[in-house]
Amino acid sequence: MIKRIGIIGPESTGKSTLSKQLAGHFNTQWVPEFAREYLLNIDRPYEEGDLLTIAKGQKDSEERLAKTAAGYLFCDTTLIVVKVWSEHKYGRCHPWILEQVDRLKYDYFLLTSIDLPWEPDALREHPDRREYFFGVYRNYLDEQALPYAVVEGNHRQRLNLAIRAIEEI
Repeated sequence: MIKRIGIIGPESTGKSTLSKQLAGHFNTQWVPEFAREYLLNIDRPYEEGDLLTIAKGQKDSEERLAKTAAGYLFCDTTLIVVKVWSEHKYGRCHPWILEQVDRLKYDYFLLTSIDLPWEPDALREHPDRREYFFGVYRNYLDEQALPYAVVEGNHRQRLNLAIRAIEEI
């Protein structure tokens, strides 16, 4: 039985780096953010309907990689992020995504803090809204009474905090 660890947080807060580092440390699989590859390949601005495709791709990737994970599966984003993004950008979220957010279970979450410097790239949209989104994610985790730890500091400090938190579950 593997433990699923969801890594969520605002843009440019080290989620992918932390996911890779944790998978390396625990010698297991990590689930890359499906949206990144998808959006780089569509060759147009994304639309609301793309979020359903992204959500299904993220879920499928997670299910596929869970089969070969050892002990833990580190998920670089979860459908919670797709839900938050959809509600922020479009004022609503597809019912399938909402259903899956409620159905998919994680043993623990790591919430990445906004104390890393912003690194621009073509897919990032809100350098000035990181504090807002951090609050949205934290409120969601609190309201749902989901277990989590905030990871902050430089990449090494984040990794060490995450390892300690995971070893305590």
